[in-house]
Amino acid sequence: MGLALLRRRRPTRASSVESVKDLGSADITRLYREEYAHALNALGRFNLAIFGKTGAGKSTLVNAIFGEDVAAVGTGRPVTTGLDYYVHPNGVLGIYDSRGFETGEAGDRILAALEDIVDTARKADAAEQIHAAWYTLRWSDRRFEDHQAGFVRRLQELGLPVLFVLTQVPANAQGQIHDEAIDFARYIAGLGLPLAADGRVFLTNAKADQFLGTVVFGLQELLDATFDTIPEVAVAALSAAQQLDWGRKRQAAKKIITASASSALATGATPIPFSDAAILVPLQIGMIARLTAAYGSRLASAQLASLVGSLMLSSGATTAGRWMVSSLLRVVPGGQPAAMVISGTVAASMTTAMGWAWVAVLEKYLVNGDLSDVDSIRAVFVEEFKARFKLTGGKDRRALPPGE
Repeated sequence: MGLALLRRRRPTRASSVESVKDLGSADITRLYREEYAHALNALGRFNLAIFGKTGAGKSTLVNAIFGEDVAAVGTGRPVTTGLDYYVHPNGVLGIYDSRGFETGEAGDRILAALEDIVDTARKADAAEQIHAAWYTLRWSDRRFEDHQAGFVRRLQELGLPVLFVLTQVPANAQGQIHDEAIDFARYIAGLGLPLAADGRVFLTNAKADQFLGTVVFGLQELLDATFDTIPEVAVAALSAAQQLDWGRKRQAAKKIITASASSALATGATPIPFSDAAILVPLQIGMIARLTAAYGSRLASAQLASLVGSLMLSSGATTAGRWMVSSLLRVVPGGQPAAMVISGTVAASMTTAMGWAWVAVLEKYLVNGDLSDVDSIRAVFVEEFKARFKLTGGKDRRALPPGE
């Protein structure tokens, strides 16, 4: 839709830089919102069921890995007594959360509801399935009873891969874990429960305690095991939902930017007149939308769309094409811009630079929902773009992700 709109408005003959007519602020924000909705839909949803007694630290564990309390910010609905389902506002994460009722009649109702969910999901979209379950137990309970073991076995019989998590385990800054917690984990692992991750019991602490001298640990191992356990169809959604492993997000970003740069290269295979630089804009907005979805930003689509429009009209430009042309002028060795062309290499380099500039903004501001200083956000984007959009011998020398 955006490209069609652009073609209708594209100049019929070469024009000066000053008379470029293309996507303005309203067009950019509308196109971004469409592309972002499509990107979220393509990611699907990762659904996690988490069980454990009240006080086991389920919410703290979820917050530490996914960045916020989904029950507090998401859309919730009761499934049955003792079990609620929450969907994060961005739609890529769903949490089935038990309220600790896992015994007697309440526990039976939870299992019956899960059986219905699993059976229904087999005939539905992958976003409706439960992809993994965490069974949590506070290490200091030092007891794991027969009815709890029976609950875990029943989860596995329903077809749910179960990861067993000991929570609130003390460990000091030197990495020493409480001996009794290690012994308790060995005891549970020795019960022969049908657990995923080869029966491993994960020892974790999701919140540091300065007074007790304990540190956060074990979360990355749990997340890695979850990635290894779930079906491939849920991996991209889990990568977007989790806020712990930035390396996975950057790898996802690299794929998106590389694909977008390849498309820009193909677009420039027939050199683009400078006056038609805006033909790249829909492609780049689509890239920015996919990057935002892949990073799991907390901000509403309307807020992000407004910001994207602001960034693509930096330096007082009234249209995206004018901003792009002014950026391209920095690498033109001379001549009359209106009579010159953008090669595929330049188009790809500009797209790559824009992608990593947006990643820098995501990581510094947007993932945490910080829109308090738009001027600073704009400065980071523009400086990162300038630094990366430097051509030597026709190749972008700054095309690596942050930290590489």
